[in-house]
Amino acid sequence: MKVLLLKDPKDKDSGPDPYIKELGSYSLEATLIPVLSFEFTSLDRLFDKLSHPECYGGLVFTSPRALEAIKICLKEKSKKEVEEIGLIPQGEKAGNAEKLAEYICSREKPSSSALLFPCGALKREVLPTALREKGIPLESLTVYQTTQHPDLQESLSSYFSQQGIPASVVFFSPSGVKFCLQHIQKLSGDLINQVKFAAIGPTTAEALQGAGIAVSCTAGSPTPQDLAAAIHRALQNCSVPQ
Repeated sequence: MKVLLLKDPKDKDSGPDPYIKELGSYSLEATLIPVLSFEFTSLDRLFDKLSHPECYGGLVFTSPRALEAIKICLKEKSKKEVEEIGLIPQGEKAGNAEKLAEYICSREKPSSSALLFPCGALKREVLPTALREKGIPLESLTVYQTTQHPDLQESLSSYFSQQGIPASVVFFSPSGVKFCLQHIQKLSGDLINQVKFAAIGPTTAEALQGAGIAVSCTAGSPTPQDLAAAIHRALQNCSVPQ
């Protein structure tokens, strides 16, 4: 069975993509199609803030792109893990903004220094609102803009013409839903109801449901293992295209 993953591939130097590898362990043939492009902004302002670490009690990351912006400012080589730029991550297993807010509130006090939150222009207000309600100071700074990948439509058309209708389509962000869903519905035609739609987390699942799509499964946590297991369960005993 084929699975279409709407996400950027892992860096080539880092080995095989973990999602493709994990889905392969269930005999599922996965293909990645990049959905988003990013433009970094306000990096001078970000660097100024990073130059005064004494003003902040910590950094809050909710996306790899925000971390990439930090790396650019610090002139570090592009790598994946926070530890590789000298930071020790905490709360990385939260899985969504609500749980991350709970974690931060359990550790921070209203009297503490502000947390610096480099984020994208499309960020949700769940985290800032939750922290504000608890009196936890948070300073947001937009450091990247999200746009549709220039090759998205061509890549989707090519996939469907060559591979056919996938058994499952996996979305990794609300932006992915915004940019991809209509194209996938058009390319799938009358077979759209045979496709099992999956989401990496509850926020993405909500975006799909808001667009009128029934979500067959959501990963218990945003990991290759949980996502692959969820898709495997959803596809079991189902009549789907090969």
